[in-house]
Amino acid sequence: MAERTIPPNVTALRISPLAGLAERMRAAAVTGARGVTLRELPFLGMVNVRVDPASQAAGRIETALGATLPHRCGDTTASGPRTVVWLGPDEWLVLSPSDETAALREALGPDPGSVVDVSANRTTLELSGPSARQVLEKGCPLDLHPRAFGPGRAVSTTVGPVAVLLWQTDDAPTYRLLPRSSYADYLGRWVIDAMSEFRGPEVP
Repeated sequence: MAERTIPPNVTALRISPLAGLAERMRAAAVTGARGVTLRELPFLGMVNVRVDPASQAAGRIETALGATLPHRCGDTTASGPRTVVWLGPDEWLVLSPSDETAALREALGPDPGSVVDVSANRTTLELSGPSARQVLEKGCPLDLHPRAFGPGRAVSTTVGPVAVLLWQTDDAPTYRLLPRSSYADYLGRWVIDAMSEFRGPEVP
């Protein structure tokens, strides 16, 4: 009788888009008053939701999330580990450490709309430290000054030549950059290069 083969744990075999840059990102970290660090937060759950915001289905989705669906460009809402990002008048991205797809599909029910797991579509880079904003300003067209952009804000923009969803999570400042997975390596290298000048003293 043939010996039964047990399939491997597929989750354990996953390789993140920036696994090959992990050591370079650690080595690029700058400490002190001009400090800035970069790391990948791989395999975060991401669910794209489309629904009429005035519908009963939207209300059920909000109940399932424990958070309202934000209604303006740049706004986010949060409940526990979940964050909901506005993408359009009837479109949102739900970010969570766990998979929210089944619960949100159940909340949508038979009503018009869609709930799609897009976790493999993007990865997340986290840029943090006193110089994080200056690093981004080298290649981001947004006004990132605190008077215009602060914690809880998230918009689609570009960093260098790469399209990203840019989300500021705190006053450190800490930013999360969500590029398409296929562009993550290029963006990671771009940010590492942009960080390098902060190792030296500030030029008056």
